[in-house]
Amino acid sequence: MHITHFSELNLPESLQQSIDDLGYTELTAVQNIALPLTLSGKDVAGQGRTGTGKTATFLITIFNHLLTTEAKKGRTLKHPRAVIIAPTRELVIQIGQDALKLGKHTNLRIHTVFGGVDYEKQRKAFDEGVDILIGTPGRLIDYHKKHCYQLNRTEIMVLDEADRMFDLGFIKDIRFMLRRLPKYHERQALLFSATLSHRVMELAYEHMNNPEKIQAEEGDITASGITESLYHTGMEEKIPLLIHLLRKYNVSRGMIFINEKRDGEKVARQLARYGFKVGILSGDVRQKKRMRILSDFSEGKLQLLVATDVASRGIHVDHVSHVFNYDLPEDAENYVHRIGRTARAGSTGVAISFACERFCFGLPDIEAYIKHSIPVEYLDEDVLDIGAPTDPKATADGMKHEDRAAKYAENKDDHKKQNRKPRRRPAKKS
Repeated sequence: MHITHFSELNLPESLQQSIDDLGYTELTAVQNIALPLTLSGKDVAGQGRTGTGKTATFLITIFNHLLTTEAKKGRTLKHPRAVIIAPTRELVIQIGQDALKLGKHTNLRIHTVFGGVDYEKQRKAFDEGVDILIGTPGRLIDYHKKHCYQLNRTEIMVLDEADRMFDLGFIKDIRFMLRRLPKYHERQALLFSATLSHRVMELAYEHMNNPEKIQAEEGDITASGITESLYHTGMEEKIPLLIHLLRKYNVSRGMIFINEKRDGEKVARQLARYGFKVGILSGDVRQKKRMRILSDFSEGKLQLLVATDVASRGIHVDHVSHVFNYDLPEDAENYVHRIGRTARAGSTGVAISFACERFCFGLPDIEAYIKHSIPVEYLDEDVLDIGAPTDPKATADGMKHEDRAAKYAENKDDHKKQNRKPRRRPAKKS
């Protein structure tokens, strides 16, 4: 029977109630293929681009299993029944938030662990017991080595964005975790990846129980709801063109991707000077500030987010209408992950890319990877006259220049104090 609605899956009442609360009715393409397999206990290696509903797929599978199956004998508070491993802090946070929503009407305990926040607070949460543990590889291994939890009673393991684990150099950590799980036929394993490359499938076949290899959708690797376009433009034309397009489309929630942090700071500063409420994310932004910026962006306090590729995965913000590749990515796969921030869960979106003399050489690889040419738009030079900045002293984080200068001076003084060498006392004369 071809299942198209969640109500046909015969899920536990408490789980179905949460699904109804979230407004989920029809299954997405990946859910339609994967859920009949995963709910029956099969291992799955799934390929699906971002925004296809794969997170809900493995979370529903976990909740269904935990609510309908007794825990393994010998399990204690130190034994999470399900473990989800994700490559980035942002993705862990997002999965945790989705898990809390789906587990709203259950008594299952969910715990997320990741770097950049209070270590001791996360550690103490293990004392209360954990049913579903979600975390980044480094922090998961850290708490495991401190005996905060054990993996030998785990019933379901999920590895999300497996290809990204390789890119970030986490593969040794992943193997450390997988080798401490019960034997492959004594637990269920689910793996999801944007690409099921040879190295990903090698990992799957080594640590999974004859996994079913599935692909969410045939054809183009990019979402059908995304309208793509490309401008061939000079470096000096990119800022005025970007501002023109933001005004033209009246963008209320958009993401702008750049390749280098220093370029992102320049872009964000210019946008702020022209009256746009903008935040910036890069790899060295502290976790608390990162979370605040993302919260402001999702709540509409910021209309634009300038980001490096650290933000192209794991950030799921609803209603992003436009994505701008201010710089074409140097890795073709990142093009798909970037534009996947829009047109999520069946909605539509716009992806506009700038091919300048510095990054245009990556365009052939991108088009070969996505298996289609990006439609080219032609630039009218009149649109580059954007006028003078409305607020020349504005900055990306909303601080005025004087406030920023004062903060810099304060930090500089603190830095001097911390690095001041202690005075040596003169030796006493004998």
